[in-house]
Amino acid sequence: MSAAIEAHNLRRKFGENEAVAGVNLAVQPGEIYGFLGPNGAGKSTMVKMLCTLLTPTSGRATVAGFDVASQAGDIRLRIGVALQDSSIDGKQSGREMLHLQGELYGLSKSDIKQRMGDVIGLVDIGSAIDDRVETYSGGMKRRLDLAMSLIHKPQILFLDEPTTGLDPASRTAVWNEVRKLNREEGMTIFLTTQYLEEADELADRVGIISAGKIETEGTPTALKQSIGNDLIVAEVDGDTSSIESELRGVAGVSNVESRPGELTVSATNGAAVIADVAVALKGSGVTVQTLTLRTPTLDDVFLQVTGAHLAESHASTGDATEGTAS
Repeated sequence: MSAAIEAHNLRRKFGENEAVAGVNLAVQPGEIYGFLGPNGAGKSTMVKMLCTLLTPTSGRATVAGFDVASQAGDIRLRIGVALQDSSIDGKQSGREMLHLQGELYGLSKSDIKQRMGDVIGLVDIGSAIDDRVETYSGGMKRRLDLAMSLIHKPQILFLDEPTTGLDPASRTAVWNEVRKLNREEGMTIFLTTQYLEEADELADRVGIISAGKIETEGTPTALKQSIGNDLIVAEVDGDTSSIESELRGVAGVSNVESRPGELTVSATNGAAVIADVAVALKGSGVTVQTLTLRTPTLDDVFLQVTGAHLAESHASTGDATEGTAS
């Protein structure tokens, strides 16, 4: 079976900056692929190339079997795209926006009517479909944007941070719609997100991109298992550098990572060594605010690959290319 999305040594430069630096990936039909990375890592640039909004500098990519550089029209008929910046007109109703989208895809009036009924039910817009979009909540606008991307029944759906800024209830509602599309429609979904729990909940596989390259890839479970050990996380006040060597000397500790205000201790059996870690910290001169024992998360994988927590990477301003080459 050929891949729904495939890239071979894909690159994109903006002047001297190489935003995407030789990406290889293959997303299988019917798969939900989660794409993670810090600001400026190349996520949005990658999505825009796959959606034919940017031309690669070099390398090759295909979507639905068509080349992104030479067969853009064929790809656009087969994909749905919901980017971060929505083009919804607040003065029109949701129904009017959906009808216009259907016309832009060349659907007949009867097809538009049928597809509108399908997508309105699918994304749970309900009676609000006839209200002006400017009256919608943030969650409703996201669901309308999703409905617009589905009006032509695409084979492949690209979602670029679809739940950013939504409250937890709205975010969960979008998750449910994504699952339904994948399960009931068999749709291939390429999802970028800044929420680790979103990737963990939805994605069959996850790829983490850093500095324009995919650094690691696998199922969420496999990636978390790759960390291997239990983690003891200490939030502290004071200089952490002086305690690192002492913690590494605690029996059963395999690694210690220090960051401002935080120490992360890896251990094969965290429960057996947490008491000794607490004793070492108490005698170190630092003030311990919290001490937590837990199993690895996707954020730990992200930290190991990129050197920062995902939330921190999105809170930062990013580099000078952010917004055009992110």
